[in-house]
Amino acid sequence: MGFKLHLIINHLGELVALKLSKGNEDDRTPVPEMADAIWGKLYGDKGYISKALTGELLDKGIELITTVRKNMKKKFLSLWDRALLKKRFIIETVNDQLKNISYIEHSRHRSMHGFILNLLGGLISY
Repeated sequence: MGFKLHLIINHLGELVALKLSKGNEDDRTPVPEMADAIWGKLYGDKGYISKALTGELLDKGIELITTVRKNMKKKFLSLWDRALLKKRFIIETVNDQLKNISYIEHSRHRSMHGFILNLLGGLISY
């Protein structure tokens, strides 16, 4: 059984929200619950494009900003939004630090308790 760690970070790379889900769960599923405590704009990659998700977040006062797929119409993005979408390296840096410095991707846990303790230890040390 695999797991996914979903993260929302701010522009400084600080963890704002996180959720652990099954590995076969759609990446968009935990976003509305994770976004309960935030407001403003939420930036994501092409994997988060969804009319349903966009509408649900708009109802909470959150604007979902994503890039467009090649087969989609071009949409107008402000210069600021375009610049922030290009800051993908921030979340990739956080993921890299959690995986390679905090070793949360360790795959030989002997129990669920060991897995959770390793994950929590890595998140705390970050």
